[in-house]
Amino acid sequence: MPIFRPQLVFAGIFRSSGSNRMSFTAIATRAKSGSRFLPRKYYRSLSSSPIAMTEHESIAATDFKSDTVTTPTPSMLQAMLTATHGDDVYKEDKTTNDLQARVAEMCGKPAGLFVVSGTMGNQICLRAHLHQPPYSILCDYRAHVYTHEAGGLAMLSQAMVTPVHPRNKIYLTAEDVEDYLILGDDIHTAPTRVISLENTLGGTIIPIEKIAKISALARRHGIKMHLDGARLWNAAAETGIPLSEYGQYFDTMSLCISKGLGAPVGTVIVGEPDVLQTANWFRKQAGGGIRQAGLLAAAADVAITEIFPKLKQTHEVTKKLATELEDMGLTFQIPVQTNFIFLDLAKAGIDPAVLIEEGNKLGITIAGARIAIHHQISPGAIEKLKLAVKKSLEIAKQRQENGGANGVKRPEGSLAYGVYDKIVIDL
Repeated sequence: MPIFRPQLVFAGIFRSSGSNRMSFTAIATRAKSGSRFLPRKYYRSLSSSPIAMTEHESIAATDFKSDTVTTPTPSMLQAMLTATHGDDVYKEDKTTNDLQARVAEMCGKPAGLFVVSGTMGNQICLRAHLHQPPYSILCDYRAHVYTHEAGGLAMLSQAMVTPVHPRNKIYLTAEDVEDYLILGDDIHTAPTRVISLENTLGGTIIPIEKIAKISALARRHGIKMHLDGARLWNAAAETGIPLSEYGQYFDTMSLCISKGLGAPVGTVIVGEPDVLQTANWFRKQAGGGIRQAGLLAAAADVAITEIFPKLKQTHEVTKKLATELEDMGLTFQIPVQTNFIFLDLAKAGIDPAVLIEEGNKLGITIAGARIAIHHQISPGAIEKLKLAVKKSLEIAKQRQENGGANGVKRPEGSLAYGVYDKIVIDL
């Protein structure tokens, strides 16, 4: 008879849907009887991946579209079973309070607040810094807060945005920012009140000395600094720079734990207590108050302990793959520095739809130009990715020989995953 593994209870809840969804009663009944309580299709063979962290291969093992597809590890699920059950809206949950304090301390900040997503974290931090309009927020033109948060800055903060194109085409510098600051009391303008940076952005890292100069510029003019640090974990892992060293240059920071770290849900924002108290009001207003948040905070805490130290290894896998793709003749839109590769498909003559289709044929998910590597990607999936790219190159060559026709319909919807220099691809 199969051994009952309590850590798989939540896996069944998260992964099942429709007619396969199991009730808590059914799970409890099967657990009590000692029988296998998840359908067989939820079990996969043990992974041989050097970067896989789960006992059973994750459903994310073949998915390259984003590191958001990562799934909780058995130890995360086990932690959820032993979490405290206090009401976080009343700040009564120990597991959640401990997580908030841990991340705040890591970032060198006095307070933290657990929120449900990176978008919520960014939006309520930025809103907390803003008071009476008119005002504006300055950011990279590709920034997630500007391009991929459903118009939140306009709707929630009534803010104008000053999107800036970095001269070096990779990251903003103080010179870029200074050229676009809106200062003074000209009634025709919306003065800059917040500078929002993103690190990493597209997998590239803003050098900390560049951040320091931007921060010094902001403070000279009384402008607040916010960091979308959804993947600051990756920047810290790659550079060896502590989160607290980054933290000294920002008033607020938002750190996502459900992307590369693989927790099921959650972001922690950090800053001064008074700012986070205001942010907490906005969290509640947006419906983000979680009652028994400890279940989610427990998984997030394990994710930091278990996966953060492994991110550097994920970067090494990414860079190795990038080298192999270069050997095939491909080039990249931006440097490969952490866990993302942005293929220059236009230069290679590859139709994104062809690459997606070739991936589908091999049982892997590709979202076009963006290749995301995470700790649960399997070696076999990487080999299939290379095969899909090779086949796509062959089709591109045939298309050129036939005058450009390949008979493949382009995918509908946003180009976000296809053209980096037109819109952010850092979902």
